[in-house]
Amino acid sequence: MIFIVITAIIVYFVCIAWTWHSLGEIEQKKKVIFIFIGIILIYGITWFICPKSGIDYQKVEMKKQIQNILVLIFTGINAIIVMPQIGKLLEKIKENEIEKEKLKKRIILLIILFILCIFFERGYMKDTQEGILRVYQSIK
Repeated sequence: MIFIVITAIIVYFVCIAWTWHSLGEIEQKKKVIFIFIGIILIYGITWFICPKSGIDYQKVEMKKQIQNILVLIFTGINAIIVMPQIGKLLEKIKENEIEKEKLKKRIILLIILFILCIFFERGYMKDTQEGILRVYQSIK
């Protein structure tokens, strides 16, 4: 469990540092707000896609704990995938370095990438939950 927590902390640290750097010359207060709101939004999306039924848990506490850990980890991963790229786009918009047509293409590409990640994550989360349950039941 300690390994999972340390890994999650490292993932969030990388996400925050990379996003901060990608936001460039945007003022610090706006960077903090962007990162905070971005992580909350991605947490909500990740929590929503996490499989919540179809798996027979013997204890409700175990179900909540496993789902919370998976959502915590995948929120960080999703944030690393999306937030630095959005930050870079915001910096380019601020500096007038990007044309509207290129901006539209990059946003569409980013949305497609995020949807693909979510699609694969949903299956991976379910498989992970089932694997944890098998291990738990074999120990009993």
